[in-house]
Amino acid sequence: MTKFKNIDSLGALEGKRVLLRADLNVPMKTEEDGTRVVTDDTRIQSVTPTIKALSEKGARVIVISHFGRPQGQRDMDLSLEPLGQPLANTTKLPVSYIDDCIGDEVVEVIDAMEDGAVLLLENVRFYKQETKNDPEFSAALSRNADVFVNDAFSCCHRAHASTVGVAELLPSAAGLALEKELVALEGALGSPERPVAALVGGAKVSTKLDVLTNLVEKVDHLIIGGGMANTFLAAQGVDVGASLCEHDLAETAKGIMNNAVAHDCVLHLPSDVVVAKEFAANAENRTTGTNDVQPDEMILDVGAISATSLAAELESCKTLIWNGPMGAFEIAPFDAATVALAVKAGELTESGSLVSVAGGGDTVAALNHAGVADKFSHISTAGGAFLEWMEGKKLPGVEVLLAE
Repeated sequence: MTKFKNIDSLGALEGKRVLLRADLNVPMKTEEDGTRVVTDDTRIQSVTPTIKALSEKGARVIVISHFGRPQGQRDMDLSLEPLGQPLANTTKLPVSYIDDCIGDEVVEVIDAMEDGAVLLLENVRFYKQETKNDPEFSAALSRNADVFVNDAFSCCHRAHASTVGVAELLPSAAGLALEKELVALEGALGSPERPVAALVGGAKVSTKLDVLTNLVEKVDHLIIGGGMANTFLAAQGVDVGASLCEHDLAETAKGIMNNAVAHDCVLHLPSDVVVAKEFAANAENRTTGTNDVQPDEMILDVGAISATSLAAELESCKTLIWNGPMGAFEIAPFDAATVALAVKAGELTESGSLVSVAGGGDTVAALNHAGVADKFSHISTAGGAFLEWMEGKKLPGVEVLLAE
């Protein structure tokens, strides 16, 4: 199993200045009086255990993050200042704020901090050098601290100054949330208990080509749903009617299917589908075999026979990686297959027979819709980083934390 440095590897932290990379890029809305308010504090909740753990160890916790895309300009509409109070509310600790992230004044404020105190620095992307991993900017950030802790998996696929540059200059480690994420992902694809199934859905094959290419060489079962399945069906000569389909990727789909055979990966496509003539809630629909889709019909979900068969397949698996819905889950009745398989995966996980790891925006929404998000072994809220992990790519922000 891949070894990486965690907080315990840093030794005693009392009186130490710890630069903590969080992802506080949370959804916010602006009230009528101009006040910016957090509408979803999931990411704040995620970093809270690490902040509290460092504080309890007597460290001076200096939190850095990006917010939005200020393009290297000082844009106070993208300031982190409004996040100080939500951070304090969640951690139950007083949180101070300073309107910069580098410089003599910042260092002076940090030097005056009490042990266990928390300080929130300003948006690192106010400096264009951040996204370029500029050595001088990395050095300026490192002046703020004795050690560095990264707890932002969602940013680990970016080689930025606050994820990689600083980690190369200071003793570094993964925070509690990042550690939990890495352990879960390693267990799902690095050294999983077999058989391993991957369920990949979504609209287009083109957005997940690298994911599919990597997974057929790593898993025992690859379940394809959503609009992506239509492209694979069409590549097999099935007439998918008016369905969303990337016909120009037929040869690519055939290549993936051939590669699956070569690596003893069973690729699962639906044998029956739910079709309708319009994409609307409770639209008139029917379930039919894949060989009976009419020219004016769209495939909007996997049929009940296929869903039942796939659910039975999951019973024989030990590990499941889930990314993307099986159908147009946003509107009924085209959410049936996604819900059925999510519920089955949740039940198997609760019984202890399945390790289930899921990630991606639509995936989280789909599992919440099915009411089973809390039953999965691990759910990653990191979109791009999770996808790049599924593609088998090395994540710069993780690689720099690997133990020697």
